[in-house]
Amino acid sequence: MGLLASISIGGNEYVQMHTYEVYHVYVGDQLAGTVSDPKIVEDFIMGKVKQLEEENPNVHMVLNSDQVAYKAEKAYKIQSDDSEALSSLDGLLKSHAVGVQLVVNDKMLGVVKDKETAETVLSRIKEKYAPQKKDAGRVSVLSAAPEPKVGEPLIESVDFAEKVNMNITEIKPEDVANPDDLVRKLETGNVAPSKYTVEKGDCVGCIAKKLGISKQLIYEKNPWIQDDKIRVGDVLDVTMLKPALTVVTVEKVVENQEIQHEIIYEKDDTMRAGEIKTTKPGKNGMKKVTFRVTKENGYMMDMELVDELVVEQPIPEYAKKGTKVILGEGTGKFIWPVLNAKLSDYFGMRWGKMHKGIDVTGNRNIMVADNGVVTYTGNKNDGYGNKVVVDHKNGYVTVYGHLSKIETTTGKVLEKGEKIGVMGSTGDSTGVHLHFEIQRNGEAENPLKFLSR
Repeated sequence: MGLLASISIGGNEYVQMHTYEVYHVYVGDQLAGTVSDPKIVEDFIMGKVKQLEEENPNVHMVLNSDQVAYKAEKAYKIQSDDSEALSSLDGLLKSHAVGVQLVVNDKMLGVVKDKETAETVLSRIKEKYAPQKKDAGRVSVLSAAPEPKVGEPLIESVDFAEKVNMNITEIKPEDVANPDDLVRKLETGNVAPSKYTVEKGDCVGCIAKKLGISKQLIYEKNPWIQDDKIRVGDVLDVTMLKPALTVVTVEKVVENQEIQHEIIYEKDDTMRAGEIKTTKPGKNGMKKVTFRVTKENGYMMDMELVDELVVEQPIPEYAKKGTKVILGEGTGKFIWPVLNAKLSDYFGMRWGKMHKGIDVTGNRNIMVADNGVVTYTGNKNDGYGNKVVVDHKNGYVTVYGHLSKIETTTGKVLEKGEKIGVMGSTGDSTGVHLHFEIQRNGEAENPLKFLSR
């Protein structure tokens, strides 16, 4: 009995000593072989991935390693063959290229290696119109300052007008584009028709709207245009690139603008009628005016007056003048010529051209900005369309352009706020608005010097 027990115990120990655990390796439902340790397979796959990366540096290669699975088995004298299993596995592992398609408005325009490369391409296009800076390893739009400085635009937002998608998909390695080539393709696109012949009823703004381009482009390409005067039959150069991507930037712009000081008169019956003598000089004030400007690929498309802050109050001028009553003499203080006024374009040099007034929308009833006498009503075909000119008998003249209807007459004496017409879009006008000018001694002045929100 003791001898039998001894033999039994010895036999069990022998079996246990020769019982091994192995791992059957599968790719999908196909057996590749049997290995002694899964780490052998994992190291082989890592080496395979590294080899693919070295052989295909410009494309992202993917193995079907996610299909690899193991089934452990423990048995007496079971055998594994690492070398044979890896050789079989090598034939079952398949690779394919994966890339990112850049899709603009549902149209595929190029393929790049990965999402990071695609984002870099898009960032380079944006950066052309919105400078960026690197901050702590990250790239951010220049918008750190809470408010813009005078003369330094502050970018509020940068985006694309088009719908842009990045689709990860299986590709052919030869489909991957060079990032520099793709940037050029997205920036240039196609060329639009290069010439436009002016038709009856056209204006610079109307043509820009019709062709979907900026007025700025028309002025740049056609420097011969003066005071917006174009005639039927004129041929305009409107050549421009139609890029695949349109960068829309919204920025704040702050300008310093003068506030015209008022003149306080003291009547003097010893002076000749109409004679004026300054007794104490005045001084113009100053205000910061903030505009929100929308651009497309660097061309201004829209501008909105959003705020103004008086930084220096004007000091009034004191003067004596004759006491003889002059009908239509202005006060020197102007009101907005429309109620609920909203500025759509402002005074000054625009694209190399002088804009002599401001463009205003709002209530369509046009009011005279100060007491005065009407010196002109009608349409001279000078770009203003139907216009009214008022002399305020104190050195100031105001002009009201693009009216749809004139409701006053030449020679009429007007009181401040009296209706003179209805807003329209006659002449060289983009949409319904009022073109309003203030001239002082024959020179155009910025109306915002005299008007306040």
